[in-house]
Amino acid sequence: MRPYIDGVRIDAALRRACERRKQGNPDRGASGGFTLIEVLAALAICSVIIVTTAALIHTVAGNFDRGTRSVDAADRLVLAMQRLASDFSSARFVAWTAGGSPALAFEGEQAVGEKPARIMFVSGSSIGDERDTDELVSLTVERSDDSTRLTRRRAAYSGPDMPIERVSLRDPVVLIDGNLDISFLFGRLMSGGALIWNTAWTGQTALPRFVRVILRDRASGLDPVGEADFVLRADAPLACGSPDAHPDCVSRVLPRPKRRAALERAPG
Repeated sequence: MRPYIDGVRIDAALRRACERRKQGNPDRGASGGFTLIEVLAALAICSVIIVTTAALIHTVAGNFDRGTRSVDAADRLVLAMQRLASDFSSARFVAWTAGGSPALAFEGEQAVGEKPARIMFVSGSSIGDERDTDELVSLTVERSDDSTRLTRRRAAYSGPDMPIERVSLRDPVVLIDGNLDISFLFGRLMSGGALIWNTAWTGQTALPRFVRVILRDRASGLDPVGEADFVLRADAPLACGSPDAHPDCVSRVLPRPKRRAALERAPG
């Protein structure tokens, strides 16, 4: 009987303790969770934060991408100018065969109709193991609807008897590409020191002193590189540099046609 009475007393004591606890904090049951309005408000705030963060990241990424493209374009333009400077500065005062006759190995043509503007000349190679050999260099302006390319091609130079019309150019490299107008000018130093610019250079007996590459942005009309003038240092063939060079060594760079030479070697 005694254990039963003790159990009843304990149960009564627990009930009284629970009642006193509830009376001390009457809102405890309501504060154990969130209402629907509170949940919706929290979701709305989180949505605004997410949308704002995404817009900020998109703007920063777009500006970074445009800046990277601008830097890449500027770097490519600098590399193209360095390549052109190297080619023109090592131009050779040599001959090739054009139209069956010997001619000075330099030809600069402006665009005429469907024919693109092009420069061809012989330059000292600086690629790999070919550093001590000469190569034929072609710079061609290739146009499309929304872009213009300056493409460099090359071929091995085999000597004065090389027929320029049948040369197979290879290794195309796009030096400049963009919404640009690309043209050339060729500078000649006169006896009095005056500098004369020509739009073409064909059938000449000497190399031009300067080649100017003109770039014009079609949208803004601005020139991204200013006046890019390249110096051709060769004004005579290599034979003129020897101590026993003949006075007419410059004119001897153009060999006589084979047929004429054969007639002169014939007896009688």
